[in-house]
Amino acid sequence: MKYMLIKTYSPTAYGDTPIGEWSAEDIQAHIDFQRALGEELTAAGELVDARGLAGPEQAHVVCSDGRSAPMVTDGPFPATKEFLAGFYIIDVESLDRALEIAAQASAAPGPGGKPLGEYIEVRAIMSAPAADQ
Repeated sequence: MKYMLIKTYSPTAYGDTPIGEWSAEDIQAHIDFQRALGEELTAAGELVDARGLAGPEQAHVVCSDGRSAPMVTDGPFPATKEFLAGFYIIDVESLDRALEIAAQASAAPGPGGKPLGEYIEVRAIMSAPAADQ
């Protein structure tokens, strides 16, 4: 079963200091943790893809009726509480394993090396029937 583990730019269980305010060493430790987790999941054959995304200040929202020119709004969007920060797509045997990986990702180090307690949303990836069925 494939799952997406969704990380957002939002306060965590154990802190609310934006990553842009972390020390260079703390940012590097966080990045190193993410890379190590990706390597671990790759070695286990469970990682499909993982990406970090640019900050919300670089985001755009597009809305279209399909007939006229689309409306495009630039960030930042102060009324929005959460923005997608990154994701993992995993292919695992069970929901329990997906939750285990999400818990590991949630404990990524933050300022001072303390676990962040990120809220990781775990969602099954739906599949459409093949065109010939």
